[in-house]
Amino acid sequence: MFKNNQHRWLLAFCAVCFSLLSGFTVIGHRGDPINAPEETFQSIDMAFSQGANYVELDLHESEDGVLVISHDRNLQRVTGVDTIVSQNTFAKLSTLKMSNGEPIHSVEQLFQHYQNNPNAKFLIETKKTKKGNPQDMEAKLVALIQKYQMQDRIMVHSFSIKSLMNMQKLMPQIPRIFIVGSLQRISFESFKYADGINISSELVTPTIIKQLHYLHQKVYVWNEMAENQTTWNWLVNLNVDGVVTNYPALGRHYQAAQDQADIKNLDTTGQVNSLTNLPTIENPYELTTAKTPAKAGHTYQITQTITIDDQTYYRIGTNRFVLSDTINVGQTAQAAALLVGKSIQVKNQPLSIPTWNSPIHPTQMTGHLIANSHHQILAVRYVGNRVWFKVKGGWVKSQQTQINLAPSTDQSQLVWHFYRQLPAQLRQTNLTILPTPLTFLNPVKASPPPKPLLQFATAWSNPTIKS
Repeated sequence: MFKNNQHRWLLAFCAVCFSLLSGFTVIGHRGDPINAPEETFQSIDMAFSQGANYVELDLHESEDGVLVISHDRNLQRVTGVDTIVSQNTFAKLSTLKMSNGEPIHSVEQLFQHYQNNPNAKFLIETKKTKKGNPQDMEAKLVALIQKYQMQDRIMVHSFSIKSLMNMQKLMPQIPRIFIVGSLQRISFESFKYADGINISSELVTPTIIKQLHYLHQKVYVWNEMAENQTTWNWLVNLNVDGVVTNYPALGRHYQAAQDQADIKNLDTTGQVNSLTNLPTIENPYELTTAKTPAKAGHTYQITQTITIDDQTYYRIGTNRFVLSDTINVGQTAQAAALLVGKSIQVKNQPLSIPTWNSPIHPTQMTGHLIANSHHQILAVRYVGNRVWFKVKGGWVKSQQTQINLAPSTDQSQLVWHFYRQLPAQLRQTNLTILPTPLTFLNPVKASPPPKPLLQFATAWSNPTIKS
């Protein structure tokens, strides 16, 4: 008994690991219907060759009880012949040809054809009437799955909750997915029989996905056969478990991009510590520019980091990402904000210092700064125990420079005051501040600081999310 429980736990653990490592599942909708006639072996083969993990197929039952692969009950659209599946024998249906010359196939023929190809996996939709007919469809499907040992290569989905109930009784290890075209169809009753929900992309939202995952339901999305690049730019950022797509090659492209990326969830706020606004993108995989930039000095909720091709991006919205080079979090943001816009002087040794392409992934030198030259700090980034400054030529390490506050101004005195209040690990002993000797304003004799400085002090002590 203990060994059986261990074995079950190990299988469950492996399944969880696989789901975490493999990202979303690409499911070819009726194969690869754009490049070959739908639900033919040619279409199925093309979908798998394009990178589909599963191929989605539909079932009807012939007059003599054979499970037939077809989306439509009437074969007029795909064969040119006005023939209803349930009113004809499979022998007669087999004489009808698709545009590529292939006949209509049965499920048994499908399993025979792909029996020895372990990578050929199928998501099968059971087509049922409102009264639940044909009543024996699930029993026949299960018998064929067992006959050809396809148990580990089949998932079932359906608009019929009755069909999923039957599958749960007959073969509970087969994943069952409830297809919904309306949010009203999703209910706790359906969760008794389904492991997942297949929902239209027109209805799905991040909140719905989060709620369904909380209820231990996987989320699959289908797209009304109207996909395009813009849709994928949005869809790939959703935490879905699978996509039923007419474009398996495009789905595989995004799946591979996610597989190559280092994706981590995060829950914090970050501030844009830069003099200029930052462009945002719809996703890190295509770098399509979003309309609204991230504003300089503003703070944003960060929910995810994605590192790909030596670039790290922060997710600051459902379809909004920004390069993380100039964004700091927590107290580092407060420290960095004090230094943005100030000037630096390169130390007199060595004769020049290199500038780099990025503070987080400094893989390329972009130029050099001459010793004793002066430059404005365009942006600041804390990386571990180091601080980087962005200047016109690129990024430099702060310990190779001296920070120069404009002397004898109320603002420089206030900045210096707040800087000295920072925790020691943020002040960095390798930073050299070069103001003239400062005597902070006498609280009795001095006039109150001007309004802008009061606003600065308030922002320092009570930062808020401004966008």
